[in-house]
Amino acid sequence: MITTIVLVRADPHRIPETARALAGIEGVQEVYSVSGEWDLVVIVRVSEYEKIAEVVTEKFPSVQGIERTQTLTAFRAYSKGDLEQAWDIGVG
Repeated sequence: MITTIVLVRADPHRIPETARALAGIEGVQEVYSVSGEWDLVVIVRVSEYEKIAEVVTEKFPSVQGIERTQTLTAFRAYSKGDLEQAWDIGVG
């Protein structure tokens, strides 16, 4: 599974409807409303790299309220469990 994080700047008056529309797109697993420079963080999980382009460049532009995006594709995931397991086997 390929994970992509999309940071979204949205029209402040349309954040809730933009978030709901994004959440309805196939491949979008989670949408978070956040503080800071960006308004929404969208977690996309798909089975192949080609589907990232389909979701982000074909589906996202049809969502009203999006002003700007930045896409970050994950190469490797690190979790607390992974790190604890690495220390248990002597890696590090």
